Amino acid sequence: MNTRTPVKQLAALPDDPVTVAGWVETVRDQKKVQFIILRDESGAVQLVNPAVRELDPEGVSVGAAEAFALTEQISALGHGTFISVTGQLKHDERVKLGGLEVKIESLDVVSEALETPIAADSSLDKRQDWRFLDLRHPKQNLIFRIQTTFLHALRTYWVERDWIEIQTPKLMASASESRAELFELGYFDGTAYLSQSPQFFKQMAQPAGFGRVFEVGPAFRADPSFTSRHATEFTSIDAEMSWVDSHEDVMTMHEEVLVAGFTAVVAKHAEEIRELFGVEVTVPTTPFPRIPLAEAKEIVASRGYVVPRADADMDPEGERQISAYVKETYGHDFVFLTDYASSIRPFYHMRHADDAGFTNSYDLIYNGVEISTGAQREHRIDVLVEQAKEKGLDPEELGFYLDFFRYGVPPHGGFGMGLARLLMLMLDEHSIRETTYLFRGPTRLLP
Repeated sequence: MNTRTPVKQLAALPDDPVTVAGWVETVRDQKKVQFIILRDESGAVQLVNPAVRELDPEGVSVGAAEAFALTEQISALGHGTFISVTGQLKHDERVKLGGLEVKIESLDVVSEALETPIAADSSLDKRQDWRFLDLRHPKQNLIFRIQTTFLHALRTYWVERDWIEIQTPKLMASASESRAELFELGYFDGTAYLSQSPQFFKQMAQPAGFGRVFEVGPAFRADPSFTSRHATEFTSIDAEMSWVDSHEDVMTMHEEVLVAGFTAVVAKHAEEIRELFGVEVTVPTTPFPRIPLAEAKEIVASRGYVVPRADADMDPEGERQISAYVKETYGHDFVFLTDYASSIRPFYHMRHADDAGFTNSYDLIYNGVEISTGAQREHRIDVLVEQAKEKGLDPEELGFYLDFFRYGVPPHGGFGMGLARLLMLMLDEHSIRETTYLFRGPTRLLP
């Protein structure tokens, strides 16, 4: 086992010999002294070497020859080369980088690097082409540490409340939402589809008696959009729970789990986020504001913007406008838009008992962008069949799904939420390509 010490742990160690390893970020090759900034997955450290530029022609000691060779070796190091260094750790408050440095005693080149094909000012597309190099940047590294912390907090919230984590299949025999954004592929002698969401299968857990389930997994949408917030494959955070009275129960759980996630991120990463992103992440207060969609549209219109859609939905500018209103009025970054029209919701959303034109559903808007849809589900089989027909779906093709409701099922509801989109908004990034490990879009299947 390699005995290297991660850079992050050096500050807690005494001034003793250490071994560090990582890639060369910069080399400052001065006449009398050489400096290497070495970075590993946990941080960066300054390495120092007194340069020996010449050898005495009248006689060379072994030590002098080794010092000369080390100087030459450092001078030849290229950006990105992976090295392992053993040396003397020294704490020195004069060193700007972490208040310490390592005086090099031996250096081993583990893997040389070609000239780096991207720079700090490279376009996002080019950086995506070389994503494995782009991810070396501290900002990119931090994004996925934040993601890890956030997901761990969500899982902890659910597990501590006796939720069950499931992993659902991504190959399906029929559409889970609609046929509009569906990837179709040959499946032996038949046809299969890539899952648009785990909707059917997380609902299956309700008649199975699981009670409350969650999943973090991939979802696929054959959406040709080239916006900053769309992808053809994304990580979806899904939750489904039995014994709900309405979508209000789902919203309450949704805001609680988000508060758990934000609390963990702020506790562990607030300072780094402030330093690298210039963003002050705060823990949202509960309850989140709730505004019926029809009322939200009136508010937006009063601000001078009329949503120019033929259907009853909100558009991106409308989302930005209602978020601005909520920020000004309530000082909140989140808002639930509730009671969407049944004409723009899936067949399995429960409709209002007193007006079938509306559903017990919501969208969650965060910093001006929709990040999630949630709802109470329709659990009455006769109603469900009729609503599927209204949406142009064939109940025969939905037979396996409809069977879930023929053998007893409790009232239930849940949500699906895009992980990369939430992280993008949390960190004030401009595209989910920045907050997705490897992005997939209409024109990108590599790397």
